[in-house]
Amino acid sequence: MLALVPSNRGLPAVNLEVWMLLNTMVALAGENRNWRREMGIKSDTWIAARALAGMIEPFASECPKGVVSYGVSSYGYDMRVADEFKVFTNVFNAIVDPKAFTGRSFVDMNGDSCIIPPNSFALARSLEYFRIPRDVLCLVIGKSTYARAGIIVNVTPLEPEWEGFVTIEISNTTPLPVKVYANEGIAQVLFMGADDMCGVSYKDKKGKYQNQTGIWLPRVD
Repeated sequence: MLALVPSNRGLPAVNLEVWMLLNTMVALAGENRNWRREMGIKSDTWIAARALAGMIEPFASECPKGVVSYGVSSYGYDMRVADEFKVFTNVFNAIVDPKAFTGRSFVDMNGDSCIIPPNSFALARSLEYFRIPRDVLCLVIGKSTYARAGIIVNVTPLEPEWEGFVTIEISNTTPLPVKVYANEGIAQVLFMGADDMCGVSYKDKKGKYQNQTGIWLPRVD
């Protein structure tokens, strides 16, 4: 039979192995209380400090009125979209093949805004250049202002130690043309801290989208 820890002050007896396990967990929680504070989503103060050290360039600490908002927020950073776009077109009836992408699938546009045709799609890039820390993973979510206009923004996670301009996918889900404003907010970046350092980062594995310098098209190694 398993030994029991004698009851105390009317409390029921506890299995000795369970009691030892609970004490070990409490001890570990105490030892790790410092790193536990580093887990979870990062705050504006953390983002600002890291940005000034080179994580985000250029970094916007404030945003003027009358634009689609951008810059640091309580627990994220609203990145801006640059003034270059690749808008998909069916003029040449090209097949969109991620393994063999062709320039005949889109037209290049530059300007203060971009008109995306009904039920069409565009690629763009962030105005900011990002350098993601090794113990952080970023999730990117489209802004509510554009979502309410039928515009869906999709960006895959920014992995640990990835760096570059973010390639942004913008879909117009409406039957009408929509306008996207360059140099204004497009999506919010959430910085998720890990409880342990990863063994292999995006930089370590020499990811194919490392050091993006513009709008990079699909690549297959």
